[in-house]
Amino acid sequence: MSISYNEKSKTFHLFNEEISYIMAVLPNGQMGQLYFGKKIHPKEDYSYLLELLPRSMASCVLDGEPPLSLEHVKQEYGVYGSSDYRFPAVEILQENGSRISDFCYKGHQITPGKPKLAGLPATYVEEENEAQTLTLVLEDPVTGIELELLYTIFSQGGIVARSAHFSNSGSAPVHLLKAMSLCMDLPDCDYDWIQFSGAWARERHPRVRHLEQGIQSIGSMRGHSSHEHNPFLILKRPFTDEFHGEALGFSLIYSGNFLAQAEVDSHGTARVLLGINPEWFDWKLEPGQTFQTPEAVMVYTDQGLNHMSQTFHRLYQKRLARGFWRDRERPILVNNWEATYFDFTEEKILDLAKTAARTGIELFVLDDGWFGKRLSDRSGLGDWRANPDRLPQGISGLAKKIEALGMKFGLWFEPEMTNPDSDLYRNHPDWILSVPGRAKSQGRHQYVLDFSRSEVVDAIFQMMSEILKDGHVSYVKWDMNRSITECWSAALPADRQGEVFHRYILGVYNLYERLTSAFPHILFESCSSGGARFDPGLLYYAPQAWTSDDTDAVERLKIQYGTSYCYPVSSMGAHVSACPNHQVGRITPLNTRANVACFGTFGYELDLNRLSSDELEEIKEQITFMKTWRNLLQFGTFYRLQSPFLGNIASWMAVSDDHSQALVGWYRILNTANPPYTRLKLAGLDPERLYRVREGGKFLGKFFGDELMNAGLLTTGDEEAEKASCDFESRIYILD
Repeated sequence: MSISYNEKSKTFHLFNEEISYIMAVLPNGQMGQLYFGKKIHPKEDYSYLLELLPRSMASCVLDGEPPLSLEHVKQEYGVYGSSDYRFPAVEILQENGSRISDFCYKGHQITPGKPKLAGLPATYVEEENEAQTLTLVLEDPVTGIELELLYTIFSQGGIVARSAHFSNSGSAPVHLLKAMSLCMDLPDCDYDWIQFSGAWARERHPRVRHLEQGIQSIGSMRGHSSHEHNPFLILKRPFTDEFHGEALGFSLIYSGNFLAQAEVDSHGTARVLLGINPEWFDWKLEPGQTFQTPEAVMVYTDQGLNHMSQTFHRLYQKRLARGFWRDRERPILVNNWEATYFDFTEEKILDLAKTAARTGIELFVLDDGWFGKRLSDRSGLGDWRANPDRLPQGISGLAKKIEALGMKFGLWFEPEMTNPDSDLYRNHPDWILSVPGRAKSQGRHQYVLDFSRSEVVDAIFQMMSEILKDGHVSYVKWDMNRSITECWSAALPADRQGEVFHRYILGVYNLYERLTSAFPHILFESCSSGGARFDPGLLYYAPQAWTSDDTDAVERLKIQYGTSYCYPVSSMGAHVSACPNHQVGRITPLNTRANVACFGTFGYELDLNRLSSDELEEIKEQITFMKTWRNLLQFGTFYRLQSPFLGNIASWMAVSDDHSQALVGWYRILNTANPPYTRLKLAGLDPERLYRVREGGKFLGKFFGDELMNAGLLTTGDEEAEKASCDFESRIYILD
């Protein structure tokens, strides 16, 4: 790993064993992009990669020698208006009404390690030799605005982390109207664009199209990263698949409004922008003030999409997630929500917990309805104190009784919301986001608290701390069940209302940071009406997230498959739910529900007391299996093998670091009459090793790794299995 600078050619080269990132100072002082891709040999000058001549009669040329048009030039942080007509990375409204900037090279620093970003989640290192950081210092001579572009290259993997930092060193205030985390100009546009989109209960489905001249984009203006689009995109070569070919992954470590965009110009260059959505963003920067953008992560591979995903998995699992639970196997839990909803008493909860303890479950989670006057979703949010009618001895009393059964205790919160029918709202009606004189929107009968205000965050922290400080809560499910509307804060002047969306997310991060610091042994799981805020920003605070409110096993195949392109298995909350399923009404075998959920953090979301004795015995076996294999399932190297988006069969697998063990999940969605012979080609095994293969209690044989990867594992031909086959069939193959 190295970052080199050649003074003569004014060229920077960031490289490790996998990648090179090369840029140079242009003749006009701005920064030009030369190359990002597979490692190339270091040398003094790569200026041949930069084409500066105007491309057509329509080009406008900057004054000076040599003549220079920026219209098609690849740049590091493009600015609109001075011969470049593409969408810019930055837009600054100045006192005279101009939005033209000219950020020229002023200097740079190369430092070991990686700096923290104040108030924001970001990747990190534990030793300085894990990474190096280049800080380019640019300045606009007219406004005095200083711009620092930060680039961190890690010693391992094709990873570059980027962000931008603005300082107003001038004498007049300015308004940042656009400040992207990343601008990447590519020399051609021969890429397929993959986004991960959907809606509530069907999040992160991959959508593929080829880049064409014009603009393609996804984003969110909902105040959170959203069910609709994830802040992650892939550009891959048309023939790239899971195991071969080039791909670029772009991920934003942020939980609020975002924009991911690719623009192809008339000469085939492609500009990728990633950062805070500029719509509704207006940050006033007074003299002496600074602004830091969220971090964006770029990953390059020439070894296919699985390799790209595994790079993200390792980085986000080990150098984004933090704390006590980062490397620990996650406890097997049961959540009472789908068992009781709001209809429960302490006696009913303890009755469920006693059955859970007998099955070997390790954590009992009490969901919504334990606080205030919360008898439905119409009241009580924000009143974070136990309801004595339901819990006579409070949370501490119930938690001690759960612990006496041999389990830990977990609790649901929705800290960012309040109901109109709550003491919090009656006492502080100005604490919600709303516009004076305008109607207030409700979602799930609730308002959004103004987390841009420190006094609001302080009040919620105090209430939550009172519940958590007795030490008997081991897990917190942090929910957020509606998007932001009427985004206006009573605490900010008119010329700062464009800051509210971002300040809100900073408030969320602040509360997470304070709670995780005060209670470092509590396992936090983020949730936002399911998967509406399943993003890297929250993984920094909560190492796992509720992947979707859709708990149907068949639907979860697609949701978890799509999620895996960026996020590790250890981050995916996945439960065995009630049957028929509460979201889609589907009836699926109990073993299939477990076989899907085990490729996640694993738990149960059903009424155990409604199950038969045979079903409870099966659950005991599932829990024993998960305790045996969860380290491999949650932290092994994950491979996608067959996509549920492309056919009737889905499959994936996890392989241990030493390649000695593997677990393969195989799922047939619908049964077929007289099916063809099928075999499944595995991945990640040692070709020289002999593996014993089992499925259930059956020994299937011994096979070398190269056999299983090239000839494949037969999934037909077992007469007993085919007689027992049904819709929504699944199997887990064990290799050691």
